[in-house]
Amino acid sequence: MSEDKSPQKEPKKELRLATRLVRSGLKRSPHMETAEALYLTSGFTYDSAQEADEKFAGTRPGYVYGRYGNPTIRVFEERLMALEGPGAEECLGTGSGMAAVNAALLANLKAGDRVIGAKAMFSSCLWILDTLLPRFGVEVALVDGADLDQWRDAAQKGCKLALIETPANPTLGAVDIQAVADIIHTAGGLLVVDNVFASPVLQKPFQMGADIVVYSATKHMDGQGRTLGGAVLAKKELIDVAGGIRDFIRHTGPALSPFNAWVLAKGLETIELRVTRQCENAAKLADALAGLPGVSRLFYPGREDHPDHAIHARQMSAGGTLIAFDVAGGREGAWKFLDALEIIDISNNLGDSKSLATHPQTTTHRRMTEEARLDIGVNPGTIRLSVGLEDPADLIEDVTQALGQL
Repeated sequence: MSEDKSPQKEPKKELRLATRLVRSGLKRSPHMETAEALYLTSGFTYDSAQEADEKFAGTRPGYVYGRYGNPTIRVFEERLMALEGPGAEECLGTGSGMAAVNAALLANLKAGDRVIGAKAMFSSCLWILDTLLPRFGVEVALVDGADLDQWRDAAQKGCKLALIETPANPTLGAVDIQAVADIIHTAGGLLVVDNVFASPVLQKPFQMGADIVVYSATKHMDGQGRTLGGAVLAKKELIDVAGGIRDFIRHTGPALSPFNAWVLAKGLETIELRVTRQCENAAKLADALAGLPGVSRLFYPGREDHPDHAIHARQMSAGGTLIAFDVAGGREGAWKFLDALEIIDISNNLGDSKSLATHPQTTTHRRMTEEARLDIGVNPGTIRLSVGLEDPADLIEDVTQALGQL
């Protein structure tokens, strides 16, 4: 929190979303610059020893060290809170999305606690659950995220915390956030939702019972493949309780770079426009793929033939920017398809303005066993496609000609 001494214009009414995305968190320096100032500093000075004492004690607002906070980072945090809406009482930026996930989990766990997680999620999140947490005496149970009976059975043994990702990486399965939140809260636990695939534009987990929401800001928030970043959002009591998330981030050091925060804050100005257009493109491309020879299976949350369409439709305002599908010929067919693409790039990133395709079996989910991959729907021929801002007709022509190479 800053001790702002520069003149600011305060709006006289509650602003609408598009305006908040451009204006939230903006605190101009005495130079009154148009764009947000970029504060590239690791430390801060004080007018007196007493001021330093008060700021370190938290009795006086202001910044003390770059690892603890920075004016540029705060612009990003406040702008993201404005987008997330009610329930997001506080936000902390982190150096990456995985730093955000790790902080949300470890800040709330100790030896002897029990965690429940959905099987289908990003493999690095699964690594924390099935490899890291057990090293520190935390018990972990993995369930089918769509099976509420499995959630109920697992919660009967107790639960300190649960982690879900919906839509799930990479086949876009759904988890009923409200139903799982009710189960976890009854068991006395907290629900952490990784909302990166939907983005805060399309899905509001706090409105459905989530306690903590985490993001890889690297994805839709940047949206142009430039920077790493992450964020943890929650009520103030979860962030600021002694030994809580703020203390964990301060003392373990997953700090967000001020430059990256500046890029992300600027990215949030256009995220609604970009994600809306990307969803429109993805819907058109998914419909085209569904009718093409060589596609044996297709998942798009916005299509009625998605197994979890009803849940996605209830939780998300659009179908999203990602498509998953299987091509004929297993891994050989998938690689041949990817190599034949002329516009769409091969990349494991997502949420970018450029369309990107990857082969999960050999990239994002390669550390999993074949049995575990098949259990969450990742087949040898599965492709994950992140749809960008290109003309959808060009994208349709590109996937059509690439499938023709099979």
